[in-house]
Amino acid sequence: MDKRGWEYCDFIFVSGDAYADHPAFALALVSRVLEDEGYKVGIIPQPDWKNKASYMVLGRPRLAFLVGAGNMDSMVAHYTAAKKPRSEDAYSPGGKAGFRPDRAILTYVGGIRGAYKNIPVIIGGIEAGLRRFAHYDYWSNQVRRSILLDSKADLLVYGMGERPIREIARRLHAGEGIAAIRDVRGTCVRSSPPQGPGIRLPDYEAVRGKDPDSLQQYAEHFMAQRLQADPLSGKPLIERSDGDRWVIQNPPALPLTQGEFDRIYELPYTRRAHPRYDAAGGIPAMNEMAFSLVSSRGCFGGCSFCAITFHQGRAVTGRSPESLLREAKTLTRLQGFKGYIHDVGGPTANFYRPPCTRQRQGGFCPDRECLYPRPCPRLRADHRDYLETLKALRNAGAKEGIQKIFIRSGIRFDYLYLDSPYGQEFLKTLCRWHVSGQLKVAPEHVSSPVLAAMGKGDHETYTKFAKEYTAINRALGCKQYLVPYFISGHPGSTLQDGVALALYLKKSRFIPNQVQDFYPTPGTLSTVMYRTGLDPRTMQPIPVPGEREKRLQRALVHFHKPENRTLVGEALRLAHREAMPGPGPESLLESGSQGT
Repeated sequence: MDKRGWEYCDFIFVSGDAYADHPAFALALVSRVLEDEGYKVGIIPQPDWKNKASYMVLGRPRLAFLVGAGNMDSMVAHYTAAKKPRSEDAYSPGGKAGFRPDRAILTYVGGIRGAYKNIPVIIGGIEAGLRRFAHYDYWSNQVRRSILLDSKADLLVYGMGERPIREIARRLHAGEGIAAIRDVRGTCVRSSPPQGPGIRLPDYEAVRGKDPDSLQQYAEHFMAQRLQADPLSGKPLIERSDGDRWVIQNPPALPLTQGEFDRIYELPYTRRAHPRYDAAGGIPAMNEMAFSLVSSRGCFGGCSFCAITFHQGRAVTGRSPESLLREAKTLTRLQGFKGYIHDVGGPTANFYRPPCTRQRQGGFCPDRECLYPRPCPRLRADHRDYLETLKALRNAGAKEGIQKIFIRSGIRFDYLYLDSPYGQEFLKTLCRWHVSGQLKVAPEHVSSPVLAAMGKGDHETYTKFAKEYTAINRALGCKQYLVPYFISGHPGSTLQDGVALALYLKKSRFIPNQVQDFYPTPGTLSTVMYRTGLDPRTMQPIPVPGEREKRLQRALVHFHKPENRTLVGEALRLAHREAMPGPGPESLLESGSQGT
């Protein structure tokens, strides 16, 4: 501040992440957007939350504090699906855990309130946005009220925050009080009894219980949010909490235009972690991000267990090839560039352009999925723009010292088959130019009921894709392999389904190093299933594995590990598959061993 001649900051951003000045970090992205609007922005990354003075190092901001927990929910960053503490944090110095508190938003806002009186505080990001209404909290096994109420913040920004934060900043700068800013798209506000139109959600008190009526109301509560998530047609949502406290959600912000999207990713980021972290070994999350290109936002895949659609939205926006080329050239000039661009993608790499007229307008059908249970007849799959962009990057790369451009974001293999002939062309291009020895894909499971609960297509599509991928690589003379990801213990999965997955893995001779044990986190359809035992799309009962059964299903996936023999034997007995321990392709235990 002294070097710049600043007497104050207009905004101060307090974040649970270390400071890396890269657009993949929300901290940097929002701060650069505000800087581009002419504001002085200060950053306090990972403050010592036990020391009030740590919030005062940059003084009192002229307009507001901005608070985010970081790119990851602080509870997910701290705990595994088994609720065991993690020893690492990829967004902290040296990858060490312990630099941010549990429920970071609540702690940071409380610390700021203790340091300064009557200062506007605006919260946002993943942790705040996915907890904007009553939500099931896996770690305490209870439904908590809106984080806006619990934190006592003045305003909550949900979704992608560039549009809302610019409007809020302009109005604060013009002298409007924070209490008067109540109508910005993409925000939630606290209220006394609300005035005006809106969709009334079930009250917090009605959804917090464990009786059947409360559970059904909780499922209806979530589905009402989902139906109003479309930026083009969404209406305000209103929720009453305990007593006479209310939360009002304004309709979602409209997605950025391609021009706006290009601009914010070409702001003058240094694209490196702050030098203060060098001695600790830097920020591990930057290892992949530093030399990657974000080509798109939004995802219409509709996976039940994913919160991206609740945060980024289903409407896809892709950057222009020209913007990506300019950024690629910038990467080649960075210290440490070794000739490789690690990724050109987004939530789903081959979702690069809107697939229908409504998405081109910035919206989506609130009562219909694009791909599940079958592709929407209005969907027009098209890989041509993505193919042309990749070709342009390859051609430019030869002149700029780029040796290889990889795609490491997930791809939807079912979407490939909806685009003839360009889906096949994309797969061949992918294998020839953009795979780094292994391609990670996510079939997730093999059982039809489980895949239906996940919002995924049939397993036969993955089988077809795997065969074609192998054949193409064989024809190209490339030794490149598929690395499929699977989820165990997802709602809808029984022990019989777990056995079916284990047998598939054995027959395919694939031993997964990692399997994701289902993790209930706020903002997903799957978490609602876990909490209620209902599929909120139909309100029909759905089986939900308890903690013991989740452990058994996870052990089945790793049936080959000696330490899992007892659990696998127990799972087989409970699934009435006792005849399976002997040798042969239908065996999950060595001969003569049925566990103990």
